[in-house]
Amino acid sequence: MVQTDSGYQLVRLNNGICSVRSLADAETFHPVVGPVAEAEALYVNQLKLRERLQNHTGEFVVWDVGLGAAANALTVLRATRDLPCQIRLVSFDHTIEPLEFALKHATDLGYFGGYENHLQQFIRESRVTFQDGQQSVNWEFHHGDFPTWLANSKLKTKNSKFSRPPHAILFDAYSPAKNPAMWTLPLFTNLFQQLNPQRPCALPTYSRSTILRVTLLLAGFFVGVGHATGEKEETTIAANDLSLIAEPLDARWLARAKRSHSAEPMVEPIYHIAPLSAASWEKLSAHPQFQL
Repeated sequence: MVQTDSGYQLVRLNNGICSVRSLADAETFHPVVGPVAEAEALYVNQLKLRERLQNHTGEFVVWDVGLGAAANALTVLRATRDLPCQIRLVSFDHTIEPLEFALKHATDLGYFGGYENHLQQFIRESRVTFQDGQQSVNWEFHHGDFPTWLANSKLKTKNSKFSRPPHAILFDAYSPAKNPAMWTLPLFTNLFQQLNPQRPCALPTYSRSTILRVTLLLAGFFVGVGHATGEKEETTIAANDLSLIAEPLDARWLARAKRSHSAEPMVEPIYHIAPLSAASWEKLSAHPQFQL
């Protein structure tokens, strides 16, 4: 285990894989199966990225919400590097420090191979463009508070470099108890409004909580059961197009949500648990997903 002055630590998981831990936040990134295995299960496979890219023409936009140490983004790029595709990857985070730390320990972490020089430029300039075989990559970094950027995004011009609606979203924020601002109903409502209704987009995330799923549904998304990863038997996937969800939440889940003691979305960035209000239940039960 290696500790530095940066406030991050290299830790070895039970399976022998190394990951990064934030000392200030007391959070280990990808704490069970490790960075690559989790990213492959949760994002690459669940989003069917290879299949979608093989059937896609033009630029494919991926939003990476929670850059962290870049394991999710790099796993996506490596998994699709043999395909003739154009990927625009837009990463968001309030700090670049985890990536700077991880790059110093690239050999131990094992997922940086071949991308080190690109990432050095990415850290210096907040952007990098490169060709990897048949894959063309345009990678940008938005350094700042994602909820604030999203709330203000309607004021941006059509020429904004961050205005392109995504085809896929890698959503990997710290937990609601640790970082409630990233899990509120206004945030996901603003995020849904950024999507292009004519551009199918899916968003997987590691949580399976009732409060998250209710929040996503009330924000406008269709929501389904996500793939297992690590110790989690299931995760969550949301989309603006029901065809991107293999196992949509059904009436049985809806009944459980009504009985749940922890289902009311957070409107403010203050973590709390509460059962559904009458108004939320009325909106939830009227969602198109449950009218099919």
